[in-house]
Amino acid sequence: MPEKKKREPMDMIKQNALYVETVKKENRNQTLFTKFHINYKKLNILTDKPNTPPKEGEEEDPAVLLAVQRARMEPEKKYPKPQTSSQEIGWISTPLLASDCGDRRFNFSRQNTDITSYMEAVWKS
Repeated sequence: MPEKKKREPMDMIKQNALYVETVKKENRNQTLFTKFHINYKKLNILTDKPNTPPKEGEEEDPAVLLAVQRARMEPEKKYPKPQTSSQEIGWISTPLLASDCGDRRFNFSRQNTDITSYMEAVWKS
């Protein structure tokens, strides 16, 4: 088996030469971009104050208005079916039975007894 050569510790001169070589390689492969452009057609950098009326002839973009309206919609109106597994819970929010307050089988309203009304008065004071 051949013996492995031991590396000599680098002195300051070798470290500096290595650093100079690294900087030269970086400068050789580095390119400077001076041509910049904006990827969006219509860009309003500064917005008007919220309490000022819109200027004459200035209209809002209908595509932006449609996107804002769509973002405000509920998920059930935006999508035909749930997009994630957590949306599946509560996706169909219409009740299965029409609620009838007179039916005692489904209406369990709060009932007070002497003890509960007494404790409620105690907790309020």
